[in-house]
Amino acid sequence: MKHRLYREQQLNCDIETAWHFFSSPKNLSKITPKDMGFTVLSDYNSEQIVEGMVIDYIVSPLLKVPLKWRTRITHVTPHKSFTDFQEKGPYKYWNHFHEFIPHKGGVLMKDTVDYELPFGFLGKVAHRLFVKKKLAHIFDFRYGVLEKMFNPIKN
Repeated sequence: MKHRLYREQQLNCDIETAWHFFSSPKNLSKITPKDMGFTVLSDYNSEQIVEGMVIDYIVSPLLKVPLKWRTRITHVTPHKSFTDFQEKGPYKYWNHFHEFIPHKGGVLMKDTVDYELPFGFLGKVAHRLFVKKKLAHIFDFRYGVLEKMFNPIKN
């Protein structure tokens, strides 16, 4: 059974700034909770993502058990959107579409993640018990980090 996680966030920056930050694999660990043990293994030939780029990670989503995760950038429209697709990892299916839209003097960033867990019935139970909450936690953390970076409170 496929699931969808959708989030959006207004960033008070220009499109070039948003694109530069989000399209650099080096910034992924900055917006991922430390308890995930997220480590990028790939060396980068480029600061920015390109179609076909493969990124390898180690991530420990549950009980500190490290898992290998490989994504491929399957689509890039510079300064507008990109998609990362899991080739190997903890999900049966993972497709993450990132979109950046000029909006209200800044950028409206949208994340749409379509995903499916392995293990049939057990995957459904795991989703209900903890996976859905864990993904919400990851994206809530990300929201908070991005608020501090792009939308600091002015006194």
